[in-house]
Amino acid sequence: MTLYPDYILQVHGLTKAFSGVKALDNVQLNVRKGEVHALMGENGAGKSTFMKILIGLLTPDAGEILFEGSELKNNDVNEVLKKGISMIHQEILIVPELTVAQNIFLGRESTQWLSTWLNDKDINRQAEILLQQMGVAISPTTKMKYLSVAEMQMVEIAKAISNNAKVIIMDEPTSAISDREVTILFEIIKDLKAKGVAVVYISHKMDEIFQIADTITVLRDGKYIGTKPAAELNKADLIKMMVGREIDTLFAANTTPKGKVLLSVKNLGRRGSFSNITFDVHAGEVLGIAGLMGAGRTEIARAIFGLDVFTDGEIFIKQEKVTIKSPQDAIKNGIGYVSEDRKGLGFIPGLSVKHNISLASLSNHAKGGFIQSGSESAIATKMMKDLRIKATGMDQKVTYLSGGNQQKVVIGKVLLAAPEIIILDEPTRGIDIGAKHEIYKLIHELTAKGIAVIMISSELPEIVGMSDRIMVLSKGKQTALLSKENATQETIMQFAMQH
Repeated sequence: MTLYPDYILQVHGLTKAFSGVKALDNVQLNVRKGEVHALMGENGAGKSTFMKILIGLLTPDAGEILFEGSELKNNDVNEVLKKGISMIHQEILIVPELTVAQNIFLGRESTQWLSTWLNDKDINRQAEILLQQMGVAISPTTKMKYLSVAEMQMVEIAKAISNNAKVIIMDEPTSAISDREVTILFEIIKDLKAKGVAVVYISHKMDEIFQIADTITVLRDGKYIGTKPAAELNKADLIKMMVGREIDTLFAANTTPKGKVLLSVKNLGRRGSFSNITFDVHAGEVLGIAGLMGAGRTEIARAIFGLDVFTDGEIFIKQEKVTIKSPQDAIKNGIGYVSEDRKGLGFIPGLSVKHNISLASLSNHAKGGFIQSGSESAIATKMMKDLRIKATGMDQKVTYLSGGNQQKVVIGKVLLAAPEIIILDEPTRGIDIGAKHEIYKLIHELTAKGIAVIMISSELPEIVGMSDRIMVLSKGKQTALLSKENATQETIMQFAMQH
């Protein structure tokens, strides 16, 4: 491999196979000091395998990796970290019972003078300084289990920065944070660039890529497709490189006529989270919910579904007041919920596609206390076909599916309960452009059947493109309920930032 002084990281001919199937085939990547290099590709393109090799989790079958001119070979994760390569993982890796500061400095703890006792005061001070520099209002002494997914993501970013890395790999770093936090992250990245730190940036958000990336490399089906300066590409060109075809319209209009009101929420409140939330959702309608991190979006969804108890207000289903104190109550009243945390709350990774899909409706496939395998298999087969779930078969473990197909499994599980109202919390978080297109088509198929959809999303183009109406929240309060005609990204942000 030819050595170029301005490249801090050079990869050539990288190949990796699993059970004879090539996950990576002769892949290359050249990253300059102080640049943001986007690595793009659909789920299954080989990005995750590539990154696992770079940080020492996997050993390649062939190829070379040079870091600062020296070959990286047979290194474990700790050695790679010490040399200056750090990674923010898409699936958040935390120790829930430890504090924010303890998670940030895990494995690098300070000890008290002349003893082996941990110096929590010192790491709390360092963590507080780091979080303040990032503009993040999180206490370093809070246990991680009490944070939202978005807050956990910001802590992961702080952890990577605290390593003083020379190359930081960011795998979907904005998948769970709001536009305000994205702005903070981009400022952090600019500071890192100015210090000569290189960022390998993986994201499915096109607008982000063109805003932050200097260079873009594309993988498809484990193969290297090409590298170009971001300034020489547009969105259509990039999508074509990624998927090998053009996607004409990402957000198709919802043409389903709106039916009767299925869900009404009146003055709903939960002390300390949100208050005075009022809205209706019609059959065949997509109601979008927008707002910054901490605005109360997920908290409202959890209250409607009975995961959290609301302290004020009322819920009506088809004009009839209902009592919802648990998810079982919500399901009985025709409400389904797809959580933002699909890995933690949506599916069981070690179980098969079949068992995950049928998990919430096992009573429908049992007689005399025994599960009827034939019935379970039949419904799983139908759901896989209806939702176009790509897997080797119904017995494949969900953990081995792409993010988009995992999300479809979660949606399939919810649909088996035959809900008339479905709440989708960040339904396309961390999935690629092709899979997003599939999820959007699925949402339109649901509304065509007369199902009312509530969609929570941090992506403003998604909210504007998919919603018939949009409710905007700010700090637990409802600041606007906009029609599709009156909703723009700028308008939503204005209402989202109201005090």
